[in-house]
Amino acid sequence: MYSVLFVCTANICRSPMAMGLLRALVSQEANEWRIESAGVWAQNGQPAAVFTRQVLAERGIELGDFRSRPITRDLVESFNLILTMERGQKEALRAAFPQQASKVFLLTEMANKLGDVVDPIGGPLMDYEDTAREIEQILTKGYERIRELAADAPDAGS
Repeated sequence: MYSVLFVCTANICRSPMAMGLLRALVSQEANEWRIESAGVWAQNGQPAAVFTRQVLAERGIELGDFRSRPITRDLVESFNLILTMERGQKEALRAAFPQQASKVFLLTEMANKLGDVVDPIGGPLMDYEDTAREIEQILTKGYERIRELAADAPDAGS
C-alpha cells in the first residue's frame, strides 16, 4: 500500500488540488493508494475553493464530497509520506511531530527542487491554472520518488 498526505495552509486550494491530481495519475492502481489532504490552519468542513474545483473538473477530476480538515497527530502517523506546499509548513510539521519528521518533505523536493508552491487563494482563475500545472509537473517528474517514499516499509521505523 502507498499512502500520501498533502498539506497546505487552509486545505482548500493546493493540497486538495495535489490530492486530485495524484489520484488521477494513479487511477489504474487506485486500490493500492491512499491519498488525502489536510491543512496546518484548516477549519473543518470547508469545500475546496471554486477555482480549485474548476481547474480539476477541466481535467476530468472531481473532488466529490471533499471537506477541509486540520492536520492531526493521527493523520501524520497514519501516512508513509507527507508532502507540504511551503517550507514553513514542512518545518512546522517536523517540529510538531519530531518522531515523524523523516517522512515530511516539501512537494517540490520530489522533483529535486526547493521552492514553495504558490498559494493561488484570492487570485484569478489563471493563478489556479498555473498552480495546477506546476503541481502536475512535479507529480510527473517526481512520481518514482513519491512512489518509493509512499510505499509501506515495515522495517523502516519512523
